[in-house]
Amino acid sequence: MSKPVSILKIVFIFTIALFLNKASFSQCDTIAKICNKHVKLPFVSDGQSYRSLLLNDQAAEFQTTFYGGATYRVAGCSGLTDGNLVFTLFDKDRNVLFTNANQKNAPYWDFKISSTLDCIIEAKLNPASGSSSGCAVILIGFKQ
Repeated sequence: MSKPVSILKIVFIFTIALFLNKASFSQCDTIAKICNKHVKLPFVSDGQSYRSLLLNDQAAEFQTTFYGGATYRVAGCSGLTDGNLVFTLFDKDRNVLFTNANQKNAPYWDFKISSTLDCIIEAKLNPASGSSSGCAVILIGFKQ
């Protein structure tokens, strides 16, 4: 008799996990659509959507390469309004190149790269927003 109960528990937990996973992807899809308003002409999306579900004071890290001679826009969003995500760009040695924390959590940053550079983008929820969890979305566009 205890075997069916254990199987039912496993099925129940698996079902809940699938539901929560689907809900978090839905949340990220919505935020990515909202964030996309920051990557409009003259910028063109690089086709990537960097996403992570963050809890409490977690940070997500995304790696990317910026190519020399190009002008880029990095947009970061979490939640339904701007300013909920703190993002920082580091070079491969973890030297800070930019953080929107010094710019009132601006939702995007435009910059020109003179030589190709591998970077790490770190994203955290803005602690002042009062949110203990949320989806972080980073979008990158380049000027044509």
